[in-house]
Amino acid sequence: MTSRDRDARARRVNADRPPLTILVDADACPVKEEIYRVAERYRAHVAVVSNAPFRVPQSPRIRRVVVSDAFDAADDWIAEEAVRAAPRCVVVTADILLAERCLKAGARVIAHNGRPFDSASIGGAIATRAIMADLRAGMDGPLGASGGGPPPFARADRSRFLQALDRELVALSK
Repeated sequence: MTSRDRDARARRVNADRPPLTILVDADACPVKEEIYRVAERYRAHVAVVSNAPFRVPQSPRIRRVVVSDAFDAADDWIAEEAVRAAPRCVVVTADILLAERCLKAGARVIAHNGRPFDSASIGGAIATRAIMADLRAGMDGPLGASGGGPPPFARADRSRFLQALDRELVALSK
């Protein structure tokens, strides 16, 4: 099946249903361009949410949402929108607590490295997050509480993300 055939099929399948929606936690998201390309193929609506202005492509299906810089303002907006857009909604975030809120709302959730969050994995992810926070809080030395940060974003992460996003959108299109 060619990409043109896939595009035509996606348009036919989704013609009579609410639009597919992708909600993006945009701060530090390295795969925004990939999201725009995949969304175009599925004719999905995209909301890119941040607490600072940024550029998005000119498209009737892509909107930039700039929220206040209040604590968790972007997370709150995304979680509330996930309630409205579910079940035809994919949320892209690396924030585990936001992922949990969106899963409870009925959305599908993936991290920008392609890691899916689901009801079976979210509890373990939250527990690991808490353990790591405790470990960082007790660290001494030159890294202090920062712990050095996550590993660099790699080409393999980008590829895994594209596969995961495509898989979620295909599942929502059925």
